[in-house]
Amino acid sequence: MKKVAITGNIGSGKSWVCALWSQKCGIPVYYSDDAAKRMYFLPEVRHQIRERFGDGFYIAENELNRKYISELVFSDETAQRDLEGILYPALFVDFEQWMARQCASYVLFESALVFEKRLEKRFDAVVMVSASEVTRLRRAMTRDHCDVTAVRARMAKQWPEEGKRLLSDYVIWHENDDEDEALLVQIQRLHGIFQQAK
Repeated sequence: MKKVAITGNIGSGKSWVCALWSQKCGIPVYYSDDAAKRMYFLPEVRHQIRERFGDGFYIAENELNRKYISELVFSDETAQRDLEGILYPALFVDFEQWMARQCASYVLFESALVFEKRLEKRFDAVVMVSASEVTRLRRAMTRDHCDVTAVRARMAKQWPEEGKRLLSDYVIWHENDDEDEALLVQIQRLHGIFQQAK
Protein backbone atom coordinates (compact mmCIF):
# COMPACT_ATOMS: atom_id res chain seq x y z
CA MET A 1 0.00 0.00 0.00
CA LYS A 2 1.38 3.38 -1.01
CA LYS A 3 1.86 6.12 1.59
CA VAL A 4 1.30 9.76 0.61
CA ALA A 5 2.16 12.61 2.97
CA ILE A 6 0.00 15.72 2.88
CA THR A 7 1.75 18.77 4.28
CA GLY A 8 1.28 22.52 4.35
CA ASN A 9 2.09 25.46 6.55
CA ILE A 10 -0.27 26.94 9.11
CA GLY A 11 -3.46 28.23 7.49
CA SER A 12 -2.87 26.44 4.19
CA GLY A 13 -6.10 24.48 4.54
CA LYS A 14 -4.51 21.04 4.37
CA SER A 15 -7.03 19.52 6.81
CA TRP A 16 -9.89 20.63 4.56
CA VAL A 17 -8.10 19.19 1.53
CA CYS A 18 -7.68 15.88 3.38
CA ALA A 19 -11.36 15.83 4.39
CA LEU A 20 -12.46 16.52 0.83
CA TRP A 21 -10.06 13.91 -0.53
CA SER A 22 -11.38 11.29 1.86
CA GLN A 23 -15.03 12.18 1.23
CA LYS A 24 -14.85 12.30 -2.57
CA CYS A 25 -12.24 9.62 -3.30
CA GLY A 26 -12.72 7.23 -0.37
CA ILE A 27 -9.08 7.43 0.70
CA PRO A 28 -8.36 7.06 4.43
CA VAL A 29 -6.46 9.85 6.21
CA TYR A 30 -4.18 9.46 9.22
CA TYR A 31 -4.23 12.78 11.10
CA SER A 32 -0.84 12.76 12.81
CA ASP A 33 -1.55 15.65 15.21
CA ASP A 34 -4.60 13.89 16.61
CA ALA A 35 -2.72 10.61 16.80
CA ALA A 36 0.24 12.23 18.58
CA LYS A 37 -2.11 13.45 21.33
CA ARG A 38 -3.17 9.84 21.90
CA MET A 39 0.45 8.70 22.12
CA TYR A 40 0.95 10.70 25.33
CA PHE A 41 -1.36 8.29 27.14
CA LEU A 42 0.29 5.02 26.07
CA PRO A 43 1.81 3.53 29.23
CA GLU A 44 5.33 3.23 27.79
CA VAL A 45 5.23 6.77 26.39
CA ARG A 46 3.85 8.22 29.63
CA HIS A 47 6.64 6.46 31.55
CA GLN A 48 9.37 7.87 29.26
CA ILE A 49 7.91 11.38 29.43
CA ARG A 50 7.76 11.31 33.23
CA GLU A 51 11.31 9.98 33.40
CA ARG A 52 12.56 12.83 31.19
CA PHE A 53 10.28 15.74 32.13
CA GLY A 54 8.61 14.89 35.45
CA ASP A 55 4.86 15.10 36.03
CA GLY A 56 4.26 18.56 34.52
CA PHE A 57 2.89 17.17 31.22
CA TYR A 58 -0.22 15.73 32.87
CA ILE A 59 -2.98 17.52 34.78
CA ALA A 60 -4.78 14.23 35.41
CA GLU A 61 -4.52 10.64 34.21
CA ASN A 62 -6.42 11.47 31.01
CA GLU A 63 -5.66 15.16 30.60
CA LEU A 64 -2.60 16.91 29.22
CA ASN A 65 -1.22 20.22 30.49
CA ARG A 66 -1.24 21.72 26.99
CA LYS A 67 -0.12 25.18 28.10
CA TYR A 68 2.92 23.78 29.87
CA ILE A 69 3.83 21.55 26.93
CA SER A 70 3.51 24.29 24.30
CA GLU A 71 5.54 26.77 26.37
CA LEU A 72 8.28 24.21 27.03
CA VAL A 73 8.53 23.01 23.44
CA PHE A 74 8.39 26.54 22.03
CA SER A 75 11.21 27.83 24.25
CA ASP A 76 13.53 24.81 24.55
CA GLU A 77 14.77 23.06 21.40
CA THR A 78 16.45 20.27 23.36
CA ALA A 79 13.19 19.51 25.15
CA GLN A 80 11.39 19.53 21.81
CA ARG A 81 13.86 17.05 20.30
CA ASP A 82 13.68 14.80 23.36
CA LEU A 83 9.88 14.82 23.30
CA GLU A 84 9.79 14.00 19.59
CA GLY A 85 12.28 11.18 20.21
CA ILE A 86 9.70 9.66 22.56
CA LEU A 87 6.54 10.39 20.55
CA TYR A 88 7.59 9.75 16.94
CA PRO A 89 8.58 6.07 17.26
CA ALA A 90 5.25 5.34 18.94
CA LEU A 91 3.42 7.43 16.31
CA PHE A 92 4.85 5.47 13.39
CA VAL A 93 4.11 2.13 15.03
CA ASP A 94 0.52 3.34 15.39
CA PHE A 95 0.49 4.53 11.76
CA GLU A 96 1.68 1.14 10.46
CA GLN A 97 -0.94 -0.66 12.56
CA TRP A 98 -3.63 1.73 11.30
CA MET A 99 -2.49 1.29 7.71
CA ALA A 100 -2.73 -2.51 8.01
CA ARG A 101 -6.46 -2.11 8.72
CA GLN A 102 -7.12 -0.05 5.54
CA CYS A 103 -8.26 -1.43 2.20
CA ALA A 104 -7.49 1.45 -0.18
CA SER A 105 -4.74 1.48 -2.82
CA TYR A 106 -2.98 4.25 -0.88
CA VAL A 107 -3.37 6.24 2.33
CA LEU A 108 -2.79 9.86 3.31
CA PHE A 109 -0.65 10.95 6.27
CA GLU A 110 -1.45 14.54 7.28
CA SER A 111 1.33 16.51 8.97
CA ALA A 112 2.47 20.14 8.92
CA LEU A 113 6.09 19.21 9.64
CA VAL A 114 6.99 16.53 7.09
CA PHE A 115 10.11 18.35 5.90
CA GLU A 116 11.04 19.99 9.19
CA LYS A 117 11.18 16.56 10.85
CA ARG A 118 12.85 14.86 7.87
CA LEU A 119 9.94 12.47 7.40
CA GLU A 120 9.69 12.69 3.60
CA LYS A 121 11.71 9.52 2.96
CA ARG A 122 9.07 7.48 4.79
CA PHE A 123 6.56 8.19 1.99
CA ASP A 124 6.08 7.35 -1.67
CA ALA A 125 5.10 10.95 -2.42
CA VAL A 126 4.65 14.29 -0.66
CA VAL A 127 1.80 16.66 -1.57
CA MET A 128 2.10 20.29 -0.45
CA VAL A 129 -1.06 22.34 0.13
CA SER A 130 -0.19 25.97 -0.49
CA ALA A 131 -1.78 29.42 -0.24
CA SER A 132 -0.60 33.01 -0.10
CA GLU A 133 0.69 34.38 3.20
CA VAL A 134 -2.22 36.82 3.45
CA THR A 135 -4.71 33.96 3.16
CA ARG A 136 -2.83 31.75 5.62
CA LEU A 137 -2.65 34.54 8.19
CA ARG A 138 -6.37 35.23 7.89
CA ARG A 139 -7.33 31.58 8.24
CA ALA A 140 -5.10 30.96 11.24
CA MET A 141 -6.24 34.09 13.09
CA THR A 142 -9.90 33.23 12.47
CA ARG A 143 -9.53 29.58 13.42
CA ASP A 144 -7.41 30.07 16.54
CA HIS A 145 -8.83 33.44 17.67
CA CYS A 146 -5.39 35.01 17.92
CA ASP A 147 -3.59 38.05 16.56
CA VAL A 148 -1.14 38.37 13.69
CA THR A 149 1.89 38.40 16.01
CA ALA A 150 0.99 35.02 17.49
CA VAL A 151 0.45 33.49 14.05
CA ARG A 152 3.70 34.88 12.68
CA ALA A 153 5.58 33.40 15.65
CA ARG A 154 4.18 29.98 14.75
CA MET A 155 4.94 30.52 11.07
CA ALA A 156 8.56 31.23 11.98
CA LYS A 157 8.83 27.65 13.31
CA GLN A 158 7.97 26.26 9.87
CA TRP A 159 10.04 26.25 6.73
CA PRO A 160 9.11 28.86 4.08
CA GLU A 161 6.40 27.93 1.58
CA GLU A 162 8.67 28.36 -1.43
CA GLY A 163 11.23 25.82 -0.18
CA LYS A 164 8.58 23.26 0.67
CA ARG A 165 6.95 23.60 -2.74
CA LEU A 166 10.28 22.85 -4.40
CA LEU A 167 10.83 19.77 -2.24
CA SER A 168 7.32 18.39 -2.72
CA ASP A 169 6.36 15.96 -5.46
CA TYR A 170 3.02 17.70 -6.05
CA VAL A 171 1.42 21.00 -5.02
CA ILE A 172 -2.28 21.76 -4.46
CA TRP A 173 -3.16 25.47 -4.56
CA HIS A 174 -5.86 26.34 -2.02
CA GLU A 175 -6.27 30.11 -2.06
CA ASN A 176 -10.05 30.52 -1.91
CA ASP A 177 -12.19 28.95 0.80
CA ASP A 178 -15.31 28.72 -1.36
CA GLU A 179 -13.84 26.94 -4.39
CA ASP A 180 -14.18 23.24 -3.60
CA GLU A 181 -14.69 22.44 -7.28
CA ALA A 182 -11.26 23.83 -8.16
CA LEU A 183 -9.78 21.85 -5.27
CA LEU A 184 -11.51 18.68 -6.41
CA VAL A 185 -10.03 18.95 -9.89
CA GLN A 186 -6.55 18.99 -8.34
CA ILE A 187 -7.36 16.20 -5.88
CA GLN A 188 -8.89 13.92 -8.50
CA ARG A 189 -5.90 14.38 -10.80
CA LEU A 190 -3.57 13.23 -8.03
CA HIS A 191 -5.97 10.45 -7.02
CA GLY A 192 -5.68 9.06 -10.55
CA ILE A 193 -1.88 9.26 -10.43
CA PHE A 194 -1.60 7.48 -7.07
CA GLN A 195 -4.05 4.76 -8.03
CA GLN A 196 -2.10 3.96 -11.18
CA ALA A 197 1.39 4.17 -9.69
CA LYS A 198 3.18 0.89 -9.13
